[in-house]
Amino acid sequence: MSNNYKDLQNSHPCFGGQQNNTGRIHLPVSPGCNIACRFCIRAINDTEQRPGVASTVLKPEETLDVIKKALELCPEITVAGIAGPGDTLATDHALETFRLVKKHFPQLIKCMSTNGLLLFEKADEILNVGIDSLTVTVNAIDPEIEARLNKYIIYHGERIEGIDGAKILIENQLKGIERIAGAGVTVKVNTVLVPEINGAHIEDIAKKMSEIGVSIYNIIPLIPQFELKDCKEPTCMEIDAARTRAGKYVDVFRHCQRCRADAAGIPGGKEIGDQIYQKRIKIKETFSHG
Repeated sequence: MSNNYKDLQNSHPCFGGQQNNTGRIHLPVSPGCNIACRFCIRAINDTEQRPGVASTVLKPEETLDVIKKALELCPEITVAGIAGPGDTLATDHALETFRLVKKHFPQLIKCMSTNGLLLFEKADEILNVGIDSLTVTVNAIDPEIEARLNKYIIYHGERIEGIDGAKILIENQLKGIERIAGAGVTVKVNTVLVPEINGAHIEDIAKKMSEIGVSIYNIIPLIPQFELKDCKEPTCMEIDAARTRAGKYVDVFRHCQRCRADAAGIPGGKEIGDQIYQKRIKIKETFSHG
């Protein structure tokens, strides 16, 4: 499967392909995370519609039957993605799953999301497994701003807080993105927009992302929760203004559905997650990185 950005725009719902009714399945195989975003609450439930949430966590080998069932229910699925509910590189489960997908479902685009802390050191493994598209959550390139959004990182077994942790995270994100993009893989960057913290920083992020090879930039509005529950949710005008500023440097994606870590089907259309995993009855709007 080609990982060319123009090809992905026609075949991947998170790169514009949803206009062609393409679908995806998110495989929830990554249980743990290695950074502590101040707006993130990871959870196992059937109720919340956001990244960081799944009905269950699968073992890599269990995903094969899940994919088979999903394709029977929704042949429009073109993408097998892994976006949590934890970070995909915090454990080996995601890369093990992608090796199985590559062998048993070679027609599917392999898409991974990560916070990027381990991206640079895992880059060769990611490339060897044949990832077609990579999404990295980059909320700041200034450590002082990042420290207001992320409390600490767990890096090689050590908890590193505040600005010290933010410096390591940002350095690894930038080196990792440049390495992956330089190898020809399409990279998308997500930024959670918190107007009073990183609102004036969006243009700086977008400019830097363009310089290191990012193809598309996705600005996602914060839904206040956890330690940032008192921050205000960005208005439509603030979101649009941020996207306009970013668009001077990089292509901007404007149709994010903030999918769960176990979403399946066509975003905003033929959703089959409740048939693949557990029945979801209530929907609660909230948000975490992913």
